[in-house]
Amino acid sequence: MIKRLLLNEKFILFIIILNSIIIFLEGFSFEPGILTILEIFDQFFTFVFVVELIVKLKIFGRKKYFNSGWNTFDFVLIIIALPSFISIFFPNNILDLNFLLIFRIFRVFKFFRLIRFVPKIDKLMNGIYRAAKSSIVILIGFFIFNFIISLISCFLFKDIAPEYFSNPLTSLYSVFKIFTVEGWYEIPDAITSNTDSSLISILTIIYFVIILLFGGIFGLSLVNSIFVDSMVSDNNDELEEKVNNLEKKIDILIDLNSKSD
Repeated sequence: MIKRLLLNEKFILFIIILNSIIIFLEGFSFEPGILTILEIFDQFFTFVFVVELIVKLKIFGRKKYFNSGWNTFDFVLIIIALPSFISIFFPNNILDLNFLLIFRIFRVFKFFRLIRFVPKIDKLMNGIYRAAKSSIVILIGFFIFNFIISLISCFLFKDIAPEYFSNPLTSLYSVFKIFTVEGWYEIPDAITSNTDSSLISILTIIYFVIILLFGGIFGLSLVNSIFVDSMVSDNNDELEEKVNNLEKKIDILIDLNSKSD
């Protein structure tokens, strides 16, 4: 009966949802007693996932089990969640394992097991892969453009606005923030407020407006359009195939009518 339950996808989905709720509740500041109960349930669910892994490996065999991409995905997430399990067997008063507590955050990754139960997830993942593959060239070009502008901005403004352009890495992040359009005006305003030259202020504003237009509006829009177009291309292919089939049927009907006349 245990094997049947662990091989039942609906039961595993139910356990994952319960575990997600428990981890969600552990983020609140409850009384120590309640937090202990939540911790016990969380560790129990981790134990269930480990048993599920062992049962599936035993039934399917290692080769057949890992032939499934979703099984490999589950295996990685279960292994990541295991460090939080060690505190049960080795309490801190026996061994100094406080450094392992940082790995407890990885148990949140168990949430990702819900992804495999999303309807038509395989089709969605294929669409994302196809879109990423089609967008790789434009993404590389966009990164190179960002990199060049970041270096130029670093050498131009590192003395005027060191909080944004003190080094190439900080400059890269600042330029990317401008590309996202959110709060893009804050950076040029900080530069103009730190200089007394009206000419530098005007040139700075023009400089960042050009960056915003080419990088933020045109660049990101181009990346998004290519990505979305590749994502929906599968639907367009299906529609095109249906239209072609319909045209063939219409041609056949026209030929039959012409022969009957």
